[in-house]
Amino acid sequence: MSSRKLRVLLAEDHLTVRDGLKRLVNEQADMEVVAEAGDGREAARLAQELQPDVAVMDISMPGWDGLKATQKLKETCPQVRVLALTRHHDHGFLTEMLRAGAAGYVLKQSASDELIRAVRVVAAGQCYLDPSVTATAVRGYAGGRGGKGAEAKASVTEREEEVLRLIALGYSNKEIAARLAVSVKTVEAHKANGMLKLGLNTRMDIVSYAIFRGWMKNT
Repeated sequence: MSSRKLRVLLAEDHLTVRDGLKRLVNEQADMEVVAEAGDGREAARLAQELQPDVAVMDISMPGWDGLKATQKLKETCPQVRVLALTRHHDHGFLTEMLRAGAAGYVLKQSASDELIRAVRVVAAGQCYLDPSVTATAVRGYAGGRGGKGAEAKASVTEREEEVLRLIALGYSNKEIAARLAVSVKTVEAHKANGMLKLGLNTRMDIVSYAIFRGWMKNT
């Protein structure tokens, strides 16, 4: 097994909080902080320069906020996994960060081991949602399109459901194709058919539906 540590970028404008996060991450045997940023613009620049495995991104920062920084970061270095760190439970923040490309969402109020677990999960290529916000995501789904999705559930094939679940967990079409031993075009077809049947339009819709159906288990 490789002994390479996970390389983490911390983007947090409050120095005291950032210092605490740095100590927490560096205490882990399998990860290290390679850079720190006090605003979103600096975070995007450092991510492009250093190519960390995970960027822990505060949402509320001066200059570029976490949302804009995540959008810019994913444009220039899409392989860097973004983990949103915030005090906001609001479904709108969750939705916008996931749409921007974040692979995870953790609340600052949660226990410290929740953040460490989230870093490992998103670094492994999966999606992580703080248990405290899953109910928010479910309410957002159920209030918006849950009835339509529930009615269409019976018409979704097992393979379409499997593809949508893997997408929700953060796997790319190419990775899903390799995992299922099918072509990328086949994956795209299953994805399109499943989304059409369930009335889903975006990746966030897929993630919300997956939470609604109990697919997003942090194990």
